[in-house]
Amino acid sequence: MHLLRRPPRMGCSSNRSIAMPVRQLPEQVVNRIAAGEVVERPASVVKELVENAIDAGASRIDIFTDGGGRRRIGITDDGGGMTRADLALSVDRHATSKLDDEDLLRIRTLGFRGEALPSIGAVARLNIVTRHASEPHAWSLSVEAGVKSEVMPAALGQGTRVEVGDLFYATPARLKFLKTDRTEAEAIREVVRRLAMARPDIAFTLAGEERAPVTWAAALPGAPGRLTRLGDILGSDFRGCAIEVRAEREGVVVEGFAAAPSLTRANALGQYLFVNGRPVRDKLILGAVRAAYADYLPRDRHPVVALFVTLAPQEVDANVHPAKTEVRFRNAGLVRALIVHALKEGLAREGRRTAANTDGAALSAFRPSFVAPRPTNWDWRRSPAYPVRPMPSFDGVATSALAEPGQAAFDVGAPTADVRFEAQPSADLLDRPLGAARTQIHETYIVSQTRDGLIVVDQHAAHERIVYEKLKASLARNGVQRQILLIPEIVELDESTVEKLLDRAEELATYGLAIESFGPGAVAVRETPSLLGKANAAGLLRDLAEHMAEWDEALPLERRLMHVAATMACHGSVRAGRRLKPEEMNALLREMEDTPNSGQCNHGRPTYVELKLSDIEKLFGRR
Repeated sequence: MHLLRRPPRMGCSSNRSIAMPVRQLPEQVVNRIAAGEVVERPASVVKELVENAIDAGASRIDIFTDGGGRRRIGITDDGGGMTRADLALSVDRHATSKLDDEDLLRIRTLGFRGEALPSIGAVARLNIVTRHASEPHAWSLSVEAGVKSEVMPAALGQGTRVEVGDLFYATPARLKFLKTDRTEAEAIREVVRRLAMARPDIAFTLAGEERAPVTWAAALPGAPGRLTRLGDILGSDFRGCAIEVRAEREGVVVEGFAAAPSLTRANALGQYLFVNGRPVRDKLILGAVRAAYADYLPRDRHPVVALFVTLAPQEVDANVHPAKTEVRFRNAGLVRALIVHALKEGLAREGRRTAANTDGAALSAFRPSFVAPRPTNWDWRRSPAYPVRPMPSFDGVATSALAEPGQAAFDVGAPTADVRFEAQPSADLLDRPLGAARTQIHETYIVSQTRDGLIVVDQHAAHERIVYEKLKASLARNGVQRQILLIPEIVELDESTVEKLLDRAEELATYGLAIESFGPGAVAVRETPSLLGKANAAGLLRDLAEHMAEWDEALPLERRLMHVAATMACHGSVRAGRRLKPEEMNALLREMEDTPNSGQCNHGRPTYVELKLSDIEKLFGRR
């Protein structure tokens, strides 16, 4: 039986495409299509207009928004302004004053496409008032849905004022895709923050009904001024632990500030990257930052950095994306290597600042918690937290029930450390950065004394970093020294784990761990790194197998080897619960002082906490 296919009815959809003649689109439609590439949301409008103000040489820029930028956006600057003729031409498509010639490889301004103003005017109500120094007064121009008015005289002291109202009223479909006013206002705030970081020499004011006005005053030139602006935007935590970084080679300069590993975020949104003063989101740079911090942070934490890359305009293509948020480098390898070198050098130079004493968290942990005052008529006898118990009496005098917990507070138990230290440590040890070891508590933490405070060291985390750095140095120098076991150690594991380990046997051998198959479900360990001493081979191999399960072929061999070294260092370090002699504690402190990056263990945890004497005095009300 043959099935007959009915012809489609008129008005119904059909899979067959209908041939249409080629026609030229009206100018208004062309402008709205182009506007969709440039003006994605209110934050896009703010970005384009503020960049125009920066290119005009403004020293102060004021931004005002209403309704998340949907109802109104106002940008005022004190820049050079435009003449009457320039104003009339500025709202025409592909008209720009920011290109000296047709060479798109030497772009030195933020905006150069000539699409911002006509794109905004195509989807909103745009009004521009501007005054050039050569003009006797200001001029104004309005554009509504792509239709521009005549240039009219206006009043304005200096610079340019741009107002955008009823955004997307000419394209109502775009309004459906906007978020809430609060979300759009936050996107605008993030755009202004990034532009303010890029230009600390310009004063910015951001105001609107969604928030209280915030002003970032113009900062002094140079690194101190840049750090002041970054601290104003990223907070005092960043300013307190910021490490200056800089590297230069072949005309490429990388500079900026990176937070110590003690300050991290749960995502990469705290990484601000700028290329020739342009805020960008570049995967190459983000990957370089991640590689530089790999030895300092846990895998689920991200650093906070603000990096500025400066190079010749012809060495970078800023014309990759319509919104100019992406760039392409001619020598991407050089830029990545410089970023990694600058960050690693800065972190190693300020290694001691990477501990947990940089952000005030250590001190705040010791502060007594606030206890709310009791009402004046409060009776503890009726409170469920204080059950009434019979009170024994001695010689007919009742004893308070609070006496029992009060006495128990003085029962401190047996000491957990060897406190047989000299009464006064030697002066030369007190002058060392990590001081003189005084005692060990809970067989885990070393307490040392310095001239102006005390330091608490996590012995396992500290020794883990020491062993890790020695493994890396040994590998770079002449390979890891290994010890041959007289009797190979047989480790039984499940077959899948054995296969993972044997597949990576060559990489493990690089770090002195020689393994081979010993039948199904077993591995024979024949050699181990000498730095690990007597290692627990079974535990070490299980941990290595767990890490290898997360590897993929995209992970560079160097990073895989560093994972192996970190795991080995964890197993070869002094364990918590081991009692150390006084000379062993001091030896560990001295090794920490000579080891780079000793402020953090391989997993990103701090190795020590420092408390200044002045801070301790504040805790006890002496200051």
